[in-house]
Amino acid sequence: MKIVCIGGGPAGLYFALLMKQLNAAHDVTVVERNKPYDTFGWGVVFSDATMDNMREWDPVTAAQIEEAFNHWDDIELLFKGRKIRSGGHGFVGIGRKHLLNILQARCEQLGVKLVFETDVQSDEDYADADLVIASDGVNSRIRGKYAGMFKPDIVTRPNRYIWLGTNKVYEAFTFDFVRTEHGWFQAHIYKFDDQTSTFIVETTEDCWKAHGLDEADQQQSINFCERLFTDNLQGEKLMTNARHLRGSAWINFQRVVCEQWWLRNAKGSHVVLMGDAVHTAHFAIGSGTKLAIEDAIELTRQFKLLGNVSGDGREHIPEVLAAYQEARRVETLRIQNAAWNAMEWFEVCGQRYCDQLEPEQFMYSMLTRSQRISHENLRLRDPAWLGGYEQWLARRSGVPVDADSGKAPPPMFLPYKVRGLTLKNRIVVSPMAQYSAQDGVPGDYHLVHLGARALGGAGLVFAEMACVSPEGRITPGCPGTYSEAQKAAWTRIADWIHTHTDAKFAMQIGHAGAKASTRLAWEGTDLPLTEGNWPIMSASPQQYLEGVSQISRQMTRADMDEVKQQFAHGAQMAAEAGADWLELHCAHGYLLSAFISPLTNHREDEYGGSLENRLRYPLEVFKAVRAVWPEKRPMSVRISAHDWVPGGITPEDAVQIAKAFKAAGADLIDCSSGQVSKQEKPVFGRMFQTPFADRIRQEAGIATIAVGAISEADHANSIIAAGRADLCAVARPHLANPNWTLTEAAKIGYTPIAWPKQLYQGKRQMETLFEREKMQQAAAAASAAGH
Repeated sequence: MKIVCIGGGPAGLYFALLMKQLNAAHDVTVVERNKPYDTFGWGVVFSDATMDNMREWDPVTAAQIEEAFNHWDDIELLFKGRKIRSGGHGFVGIGRKHLLNILQARCEQLGVKLVFETDVQSDEDYADADLVIASDGVNSRIRGKYAGMFKPDIVTRPNRYIWLGTNKVYEAFTFDFVRTEHGWFQAHIYKFDDQTSTFIVETTEDCWKAHGLDEADQQQSINFCERLFTDNLQGEKLMTNARHLRGSAWINFQRVVCEQWWLRNAKGSHVVLMGDAVHTAHFAIGSGTKLAIEDAIELTRQFKLLGNVSGDGREHIPEVLAAYQEARRVETLRIQNAAWNAMEWFEVCGQRYCDQLEPEQFMYSMLTRSQRISHENLRLRDPAWLGGYEQWLARRSGVPVDADSGKAPPPMFLPYKVRGLTLKNRIVVSPMAQYSAQDGVPGDYHLVHLGARALGGAGLVFAEMACVSPEGRITPGCPGTYSEAQKAAWTRIADWIHTHTDAKFAMQIGHAGAKASTRLAWEGTDLPLTEGNWPIMSASPQQYLEGVSQISRQMTRADMDEVKQQFAHGAQMAAEAGADWLELHCAHGYLLSAFISPLTNHREDEYGGSLENRLRYPLEVFKAVRAVWPEKRPMSVRISAHDWVPGGITPEDAVQIAKAFKAAGADLIDCSSGQVSKQEKPVFGRMFQTPFADRIRQEAGIATIAVGAISEADHANSIIAAGRADLCAVARPHLANPNWTLTEAAKIGYTPIAWPKQLYQGKRQMETLFEREKMQQAAAAASAAGH
């Protein structure tokens, strides 16, 4: 087979040598526009898993690279005059130039033809090639030529960065944050040989411009960075090897994702993208070279697999390329998602974390920025550091740490105090509709349902949304707060929880608006009743399910006054029933949410138009409710922080919404999203709504509740420890297991947690079962490692 690799970076060179090694008869050429043994950039980072792969596929190259590697375990943070170090992270780095030199020499040894100083204009210049590898980088000319087929999604990120080097050698992967009069700069620093370290300086576009760096040349930019990080550099200079770039050499990162990875060109050659040409990963997690090398390995693997069956000639290329794309797509997206999380953290840290967080919590937030490293993963990496951090968190929450053991409760089991209420831990049973009330009255089912979950270890148990009027019910099975019978039923539940458990009881009040008068969920979610429908109203005329739902009428001023009074009456009934906490439901397209979202509010009066106007009525309702709700009891507001529809509420809007409710007297924002429009396209994933809670908490300066796909203790501990939210609301896992909190405590080995005395015999059994399971897993892992 005749193979041409356009671009002599890690992807092209490594694939070339692997294919030549696989079959010496292959005619393999690498074409590079730079001079022989010349390259730009400083150090690159590998993972241990990538090195394992390289040892398997070419031990000779792997040994040479390993010999040149610099290995370090520690991450060090320089921040607000503090130096904090955590170990066990396991990085390996090598100079990019040295890496390419090793790969080039190995290619020559195996008989790969290397062609330098040739700037390839088109893949069709090699019409006789069976396979053309487009490994020509992030600005791939080949990808651009066939953009209509490769369908690249290219996003230019806002931060500016400059990639420099220094002769100061750092023993840890170091992050240095420096505040200026215009904002924060951060440096990402790591050594890659015995004499040199990479030194990447990053900041926001606004800060970059405010310092005049948009008009600076490279030397002026270097001089600026040397002055900025003078305490760190201690007299050492910064260097550039990018003199070929015009201007200051400050650039923006480009995230590249391609829908299609290969094609057949007009000359009959197959063209496949590889490395940065097909995907990029931000330097915040250092996986660009890893992805390139593993691309090369996977494509070679596919040729080898097919070769074992039917040879590896030209006729099999299409099926090999299809298999390659399928095999790499999932892993690539996983790495890119982690890189995106890490990248976004650094993009917003100056606005969101640097000023707000203390150094200890800032370090934790930074270490877990990609969401690949969790709380328990940190414990495996550096138990001493994490133990010390847990002690710091505990003392900050007023919890004494045992002097003998030094152990502190996991973050999710720290108490939380707000107004006159203290929760025993940070876990909340989220409000979940049960559709089981009769005439709005919660019955025995609700007592058992909520009572069981109160026994299950959570600090706060929410009842489902209680509707403030019969017309405000979602379904005929929804409970309410508009009759004495309902108040008596809620009182019975509150009394039982307070008598038999140490959990607190919360109620959520709301009005369904245009989503009212529908069937019970198991009879058809959001579908109108087959009979007995009642008139519905909302901020504007609306039909939630197009062509199916009832059409709501627009509320008049008289309607608004009446409903506001219903909310105040509902809050008063909840207080009299003994609820410890009240939440106002302003999310999910229900009445108050419908006023807030531009997708559902088309009013032309003072309650429509701008976000300020759209918030006017929900704030009126909130103030009326807060006025009758007892001063010492907390009040939260649930919002949809993202409508997931173009033109709808955005996370940026959500910050402003939170600020408005904070100013009105809200204690916390319960950060949900969506369910406002059926046109929504949410992006799901574990803890997928936590970023909304995180952003609102830091930027609006109000406590938050994270909710959505929080399903294990590791999630909750990471969220609380990083300061991304103050409480974690867990919904579906609590439907499956009322004792979710107690179960998760046993899973992570937190035995001091108290169980209800009636259930004490189950405590030790569950803890023992999980302990035995961990021992068996550890033994199996040790056995596998031994073989």
